[in-house]
Amino acid sequence: MRACLIIVLISAVCAPADTIYLKNGGRILADRVRQGPTHVEYDIGDNSYAIPKSLVDHVDASGIPPSEGSSASSDSQKPAAEMPAFTPSVSLDGTQVAVSVIKDGQVDTSVLDSLDRSGSASMAAAGYFVAGRHEEEAGHRQQAQAYFQHALGLTPDNAAILTHYAAVLLQGGDHRRALEAAQRAALLAPDSPDAFAVLGFAQFMSDRSRDAIASWKHSLQLRPDATVQRYLAKAQREVAAEADFSQSETGHFTLRYEGRQTSDEFRRQLLQALEADYNDLISQLDGEPRYSIPVVLYTEQEFFDVTQAPGWTSAMNDGKLRIPVSGLSELTPGLARVLKHELAHSFINQLSGGRCPQWLHEGIAQLLEPRTAAPFGRRLGLLMAQHQALPFNMLDGSFIRFSTPEARLAYDESLAAAEYVRDTYGMEDLVRILQRIAEGSSTEAALRATIHCDYAGLENEVGSFLQNKYGK
Repeated sequence: MRACLIIVLISAVCAPADTIYLKNGGRILADRVRQGPTHVEYDIGDNSYAIPKSLVDHVDASGIPPSEGSSASSDSQKPAAEMPAFTPSVSLDGTQVAVSVIKDGQVDTSVLDSLDRSGSASMAAAGYFVAGRHEEEAGHRQQAQAYFQHALGLTPDNAAILTHYAAVLLQGGDHRRALEAAQRAALLAPDSPDAFAVLGFAQFMSDRSRDAIASWKHSLQLRPDATVQRYLAKAQREVAAEADFSQSETGHFTLRYEGRQTSDEFRRQLLQALEADYNDLISQLDGEPRYSIPVVLYTEQEFFDVTQAPGWTSAMNDGKLRIPVSGLSELTPGLARVLKHELAHSFINQLSGGRCPQWLHEGIAQLLEPRTAAPFGRRLGLLMAQHQALPFNMLDGSFIRFSTPEARLAYDESLAAAEYVRDTYGMEDLVRILQRIAEGSSTEAALRATIHCDYAGLENEVGSFLQNKYGK
């Protein structure tokens, strides 16, 4: 039986903002925009940036920014190996306004304490649910998880709380507990599109694509949703492509393959390399994923059919390592680098709680292959000195939207930034940045707390680093 709870209704008000629309299809939401002779300058909070006019299509002044957390958000913006930007909309029953849990944009813990002492489990659960939703929408997943967990201790059979709890667990990479919570939510609320959508994501990330297809179909019957529809289509392509695949397992990996494409020896080499990489990454990053990692070997055609990735993509990690191996009969140095790069994304995603910006994801993954900025350092240093490189806040989202030259530049900048932080402050500070992001800090706040600079400062520092190291 679903509990009828009295909750606080919190309304989020979107302030007007200027939107810079880029020629590559991306966009930048800014507080203020100024047009210069060669650059478009813009402010986000207390920080100022500039981008060459050659990259800008147009500026929409004082427009209301689209919602970033809705279920209709594009999955093309998600960081590697992260659940798509799907936030459940389901809420608790009841509409009566009670005491306010949120004051001045923060959770008022004294109110939560008073609700705990009130003797009403339903009222206290409602307060903790509101607190959890506030932190979930702010991207503070660890705190949201704690609030939802407390609410479930008071009302363990509430499907709305279970659905949101499963979503934040999934975003943080805890697939097993997310699946358990989502299964309970769907059982308690068989008519909830959100419960079945989150259940589908938990099943998909747990390598149960056939079950995910059934859950997403049920969710779509209850309510259309563009993100769910895209992932349903992807899962259906995956199941069709892998219909005749075999499977083998090791301690950390589940390998799927079509037997005629690869020999036993080739697969042994792949798994041996992955296990060695896994142990090396544990020592370098001081953490590891909490789940067995699926690795799928495709032909070139199968890879692009399933992933719908741009032609410049050599592999993909969307929670599963998807590797094209056409024409290969043994582990080559190039394939070995690809394996370690894609595996590194799983570690980075775990350490950052699924919140790592794409430039940092790709920079650290390239650094760990290992790669160096030496081949392009001098050229990139000059570009950055002339403010002709891509601003780092433009590189927060997926690189999939970029053309081949833009993608190459984005990867080069990402590697250069990661190399700068490692060489200047140590690998430990790269890990600390990821940990602070996991705790809910914005990327810039995490940078300030570790290497004491924001994006604008990072761009200047990386440019100087490249010129000093490679400019001679």
